Amino acid sequence: MVIELVHVGFGNVLAMNKVIAIASPNSAPTKRTIQEGKNKGLLIDMTNGRRTKAVIFTDSGHIVLAALAPETITGRLQVTRGGSVLKAEQSDEKGEL
Repeated sequence: MVIELVHVGFGNVLAMNKVIAIASPNSAPTKRTIQEGKNKGLLIDMTNGRRTKAVIFTDSGHIVLAALAPETITGRLQVTRGGSVLKAEQSDEKGEL
């Protein structure tokens, strides 16, 4: 099994094959989940004191806070997989480059 490591800022890397979801930290349910993870000792803060822009949920139940946006993290994953990252503003009306 190949482990895909992705840089999530400030010298921190994350094993993406263990990630279930990447969410924005703005919703009330996500904030509650972060607090529950903190109380259970399952919270991993990789923000280095910066503002949290992504909340990453792992298959082990850990919750990882990152200072990079979810789009940035998924873009880095696509680059490591050798795929291209296509943003909506880069495509024309037919969905082609």
